Amino acid sequence: MVRLMFVDRRVSPRLERLLIVTHMHVAGAIHADVAAPSPQWLTEPDDLNALDPALWSRTVARTGEGSLEVGGVDVRTAVEREGSPVYLFDEDDFRARAREFARAFTGWDVYYAGKAMLTRTVARIISEEGLDLDVCSGGELTVALAGGMDPARIGMHGNNKTPEELELALCSGVGRIIVDSLDEIGRIEELCREGGWRAKVMVRVTPGVEAHTHEYIATAHEDQKFGFSIANGQAMVAMVRCHYSPCIELLGVHSHIGSQIFDTGGFEIAARRTIKLMGQFADATGVHLPQLDLGGGFGIAYTSADSPATPEHLAAGLREIVEHEANVYSMAVPRMSVEPGRAIAGPSTMAVYTVGTVKVVDLDGGAQRVYVSVDGGMSDNIRPALYAAEYSGVLANRASDESGVLCRVVGKHCEGGDILVRDVFLPGDIVPGDLIAVPGMGAYSREMASNYNHALRPPVVRVSRGALHPMIRRETMDDLMSLDVGD
Repeated sequence: MVRLMFVDRRVSPRLERLLIVTHMHVAGAIHADVAAPSPQWLTEPDDLNALDPALWSRTVARTGEGSLEVGGVDVRTAVEREGSPVYLFDEDDFRARAREFARAFTGWDVYYAGKAMLTRTVARIISEEGLDLDVCSGGELTVALAGGMDPARIGMHGNNKTPEELELALCSGVGRIIVDSLDEIGRIEELCREGGWRAKVMVRVTPGVEAHTHEYIATAHEDQKFGFSIANGQAMVAMVRCHYSPCIELLGVHSHIGSQIFDTGGFEIAARRTIKLMGQFADATGVHLPQLDLGGGFGIAYTSADSPATPEHLAAGLREIVEHEANVYSMAVPRMSVEPGRAIAGPSTMAVYTVGTVKVVDLDGGAQRVYVSVDGGMSDNIRPALYAAEYSGVLANRASDESGVLCRVVGKHCEGGDILVRDVFLPGDIVPGDLIAVPGMGAYSREMASNYNHALRPPVVRVSRGALHPMIRRETMDDLMSLDVGD
C-alpha cells in the first residue's frame, strides 16, 4: 500500500489535488488508501441541465426537448445512425480554435500536434486553416500525407524513430526532423549518404523544467526519455555534431515542458535556458541558429475546476518572455514556433455512451455513490486509468428535474480502475438506456484507444451544418478477427 504522508503547502490547490489523486497503489486507483466521497471542488450544480461553455464545443446546446445537439445534429439521431459509443467531432469548433491560435501567434509557426487527434480529414482541415503539423511516427506521417498535408510543413518527432520511419520522412521531404539521440543522428547521416538527401533537423533539448502536471506527461525534467540535457552538456554536443555534419542542416532548438499546462511560467525558464544555449552555440561556432520551438502542452478545461489560458494570453506571455530573454543575451529573436494539439482538438469532440446498469454502492460514514455503467470505458479513453485524468459528463438524451446524485461513470471492462468520469452529479432518475455525453474527448481518446477485452473501437463522426460525416468508421468483429491468423 502506498501512503501519501503529507502535502507540501507551497503547492497550488490544483497541484495538491493532483498529488492526492495520483499517489496511488501500483495496481490502480481501486487499491489506493486515499478515498473520499467526492473531491472538494465538486459541488452539485444549481441546474443539472445547464452546460458549462468552458467544457463543450461551441455548437453544443440543449434542444427544446432537452437533448443535446452538436453542429445542428441531435445526439439521439447520431446514436441511432452511428451506434454507441461514438465520438462526435464538431468541425466548426475545431476550425475556430485552429484560427484563434493562428491569429494569436501571427509571425510564429503554429504546428498542430497530430498525436492529439489525427485523421486524413483533420490533416486536410489543418492544412486549409494554414497551420503546420507535427507527427510522431511513420503511421502519423502516412496519414498526414494521405490527407494532403504539404510535407514541407510537417515536423517529425519521436524518441526512437526507426530507420524505416526516418527514410519515409527524408524521401517525403518533411520540413524538419526533431532529433532526440546521438544514435538517431548517426542513423540520419547513414540514410542521407545512401539516399542522397540532406536532412533539416532541430535538436530537442531538456531544459530541466518541472512542469506542474502528472509525471508521465511532464517531459522537460532530467529523469525521462526525451531530448538532450542542457545541464550535462549533451545538448551542445548534439548541436555541434549536427552543425558540422555534411548530411544535416541544423535549423535550431526544440523544447517541450509537458502537457495540460495552464500558464506560461514554466516556459520562461525553458526560454531562458534554450536561448542561452543558442547564444553559447553562436559563440562557439559563429552561427546564429534561426529557429526555436517552445513546444505545446497548453491545457483545456475538463472540469469546472480547470481555468485554461486563451491563445491570446498564451501568445502575449510567450512573446514577452522570448523578447526579454533574447535581449538579455543580446540576440535577435529567432523564428519561433509552438505546437498546440489538445487545446485545438480536445474541446472539439464529445463522446456519447449508452447507460447499461445503475448500481448504488455504500461508502464509509453512511454516504452512497451511484455507479453508472456505460457501453465504453478504458478501451476508448484510457486517460483516467493511466494518470487519473478527470472528466465531466451530463445526461444527453433528455432534460431532468430530479435532484442530482453523486455518480461514478464506469466502463464495461474487467478492471476496477475502468473509470470514465470519477465524480459527477447526474439526475437521480438516470436509468438504463439513457445517453451520457462526456466533453473534452477530442485529444488522446480515440488516439489511445485499444481493443482491451476485444472491444471494438468507436467511430469518429464529423458533425457540420446539420449533417454527419464519418471520419473513422466503427470497427467490426471482422476487423478484429482478420488480425488473428492462428489456427
